[in-house]
Amino acid sequence: MYWLLLYDLVDDYLERREPLRPEHLALAEEAHDRGELALAGALVEPADMAVLVFTVDDISVVERFVERDPYVREGLVTTWKIRRWNVVIS
Repeated sequence: MYWLLLYDLVDDYLERREPLRPEHLALAEEAHDRGELALAGALVEPADMAVLVFTVDDISVVERFVERDPYVREGLVTTWKIRRWNVVIS
């Protein structure tokens, strides 16, 4: 099952992320190593959103990621939502 984690980001996200980036990337790499996180990255021009693709059966795995993410904790993410993604072709 695929889940999209959609982050809306603050206007100065690129400037503010640097001190938090190592912790955020470590969290993402751990999820990737466990086979939970398939893809992740910020959109560009403008860098106002990020998209993370999870491949898990239980939405609580994605929710726990959000709870631990320093970008969320420190206010770089203004809003977020989790949506189940009906993948047709992979």
